[in-house]
Parts: sequence; structure tokens; C-alpha cells
Amino acid sequence: MNKRVLGAAYEELAAEYLQARGVTILEKNYRAAGCEIDLIGEMDEYLIFVEVKYRKNEKYGDPTEAVSLRKQQHICRAAGIYCCKKQVHKQIRYDVVSVCGEKIVWYENAFSHRGAW
Repeated sequence: MNKRVLGAAYEELAAEYLQARGVTILEKNYRAAGCEIDLIGEMDEYLIFVEVKYRKNEKYGDPTEAVSLRKQQHICRAAGIYCCKKQVHKQIRYDVVSVCGEKIVWYENAFSHRGAW
């Protein structure tokens, strides 16, 4: 299975996991300004931008370690474009869903906004 197909499968798993916990998924694989957000959802008063990271095991570290500062900046840039286009008037949050083997962990408010709108 190639990386793109594998990534899509785990993003779908993460979407199902979040939906089961009350998140309404609005977008999958949103692209803007050369950046991508895996999932965009809403829950209560929040619009949530979600990065999904998968590792088969922890041999090369926790999946969340792959959400670098540069990756965070790219997510924030795309989020800013999304918010402007959709005229969002909700609080926003950046979450990470980590899938390591069979274990799924949802990190709410995993990082703060990086950069300007």
C-alpha cells in the first residue's frame, strides 16, 4: 500500500474517531496556498483544524513529533485562508490525532496559532 493510500485510510479512521466523540467533520484534505489540513471540524464553539499522524510503532518516536514548527505554520496559513473564505466567527483550535499501531490519541489544542492571518 503506498503512502497516500495509507495516509487516507488513517485520516478516515481519525475522522470516525472524532465523529464518535461529537466532532462534525466539515472538510477533509483542505488545500490552500500549497498547504494542506487533514481534517476540519466543529464542536461546540470551536472550529477545529486537525493534523493526523500515523506510525506503525514507536520505533521512530511518537507520531506527534512529526508535527514540526514548519508544519504548524503551514496548517495555520491554510486555516487563515479557510477562515477568511468561509467568514468564520468561531474560536479556532489546532488539534492532532496520533495513530500508533492500534492506539489512537486525540490531542486537543495541541499547538497555538503560528504566524499572522
